[in-house]
Amino acid sequence: MAAPPQGSEQAPSFSSPQEEALLTLLRAADHANRAMQQRLKPSGLTATQYNVLRILRGARPAGLTCSAIGSRMIAAEPDITRLLGRLEKQKLLRRQRDGHDRRVVWTQITEKGLSLLAELDGLVERAPKEVLKDLSGAELKELMRLLKKMQCCAEGRSAVQTGEPAVGTPVSGKRPFAGSPRRHPLE
Repeated sequence: MAAPPQGSEQAPSFSSPQEEALLTLLRAADHANRAMQQRLKPSGLTATQYNVLRILRGARPAGLTCSAIGSRMIAAEPDITRLLGRLEKQKLLRRQRDGHDRRVVWTQITEKGLSLLAELDGLVERAPKEVLKDLSGAELKELMRLLKKMQCCAEGRSAVQTGEPAVGTPVSGKRPFAGSPRRHPLE
């Protein structure tokens, strides 16, 4: 029997449908993240840096503390202080100590940061349509429903138990992505 052509080896089986689903989800998320990174690359920003600037644009004029920025990010950033420092060196944001409590540092986006975001807005708004172009409206709704259900499960709670609203249902007093007037792929 001839050996299979290189690169066509059969993938190992999964231990469960849940393992296969989770690994498929992680690969899809990585693919989407790389697609966003490629779109942002000419600007000199990473997706994480872009996320911080979007959050700060939504928090104008007061700005946010380091921990507040971290709590609004898509993915946890272990060294948010260093990330903010790199953006400050590029003059995309500024930081200043609170006048009443010197332990508190407020971060605000600069005009240069706002200008860069304005240049990128169209590009980033087109990205989800390009990345998810093969999904129908019904498939997108089902995907959102399943992802929301999975997120609740991963957080150790049931969507039914927590009274989570259906996807797309506004929650009074809360926006899905704090700091932004509308849903955005990198917030």
